[in-house]
Amino acid sequence: MDLQPQINRRRGRPPKQGERLLETRQMLLRAGLEALTEKGFSSTGIDEILRRVGVPKGSFYHYFESKEAFGAELIKLYGTYFARKLERHFSDQSLAPLARIRAFVADAQAGMAKYGYRRGCLIGNLGQEMGALPESFRMQLHGVFDDWQVRLARCLTAAQQVGEISSRTDCAKLAAFFWIGWEGAVLRAKLESSPAPLEIFAEGFLAGLAAG
Repeated sequence: MDLQPQINRRRGRPPKQGERLLETRQMLLRAGLEALTEKGFSSTGIDEILRRVGVPKGSFYHYFESKEAFGAELIKLYGTYFARKLERHFSDQSLAPLARIRAFVADAQAGMAKYGYRRGCLIGNLGQEMGALPESFRMQLHGVFDDWQVRLARCLTAAQQVGEISSRTDCAKLAAFFWIGWEGAVLRAKLESSPAPLEIFAEGFLAGLAAG
């Protein structure tokens, strides 16, 4: 995942205090994304995030009202990042619709391999922890999953229109099925440090489309 802080400065001009604060805030968010995709929310302490960025202990609440507010911002940031990734794949007119799904799977495999299968999906991780998380996260997580399902359903509808899958297919339900299974495959890939679970799930999902 590449979420580098983006601070635009004029050449040769020293950063103003507001820019420094914004840059530090973005660095904290990036460190939070890295930690939460590896370990989860409950087991990640604020002190660990601060150490990753080199921000003095006690400074966290200068940037975020609470750990809950920090988590809410991370959900929003990751959801936006991943939505862009999905849109790039699922709207790629150079590929047939089902090939777009295969391209997304290959990209996800490469991403997990890049980090040695230490990092999973932040949204899936938080969903597994929901019993111990602030209730305010629940609707946020639902919203992110709903958005991902809509994007995949559009790609599946495109597959129907070109005759790759049956016109009788319920694309919305099939998209929901994909994300339910995909999150389990990501968890298993992280557990096994292997791309095999992602490959097995994707192959099964696409084979089911062909059979239908």
